[in-house]
Amino acid sequence: MSIIEEIKQSWGWVGIDPIQVVGENDFGNLMIEDSNGKYWRLCPEDVYCEIVASSREELDQLSSDQEFLEDWYMQALVEQAKENLGALNEGYKYCLVTPGALGGEYAISNIKTAPLIEMVRFSGHVALQIKDLPDGAQIELKVVD
Repeated sequence: MSIIEEIKQSWGWVGIDPIQVVGENDFGNLMIEDSNGKYWRLCPEDVYCEIVASSREELDQLSSDQEFLEDWYMQALVEQAKENLGALNEGYKYCLVTPGALGGEYAISNIKTAPLIEMVRFSGHVALQIKDLPDGAQIELKVVD
């Protein structure tokens, strides 16, 4: 399955109709253009997919915002991950084992590598299940085959 198809299947419930991925980082964050010319950020480690720019011009402005760029590139964490886990294999990204939205820490002890397709799928399913919960709500995570 292509990454666009996986985004449609796993995240379509938020209203995204992806046409192309225009950027990605080493933690599997994707910048996605939709069929309406809007740009979405899919953030697997914090399990969200939301509009960050309404046009290419807005995206270009965002791309020069230092705070956004620091958050996007996650340079210090990427360097730690590379040092401890090695370089990424093709199709893989660094990821939080327990997503930040579920209380996972941005620490090397909570970082592994995973296929990008699986990260998109997993984060979309988790986000759908917790979307209506208030911040701080208690959850029970069950892993099933």
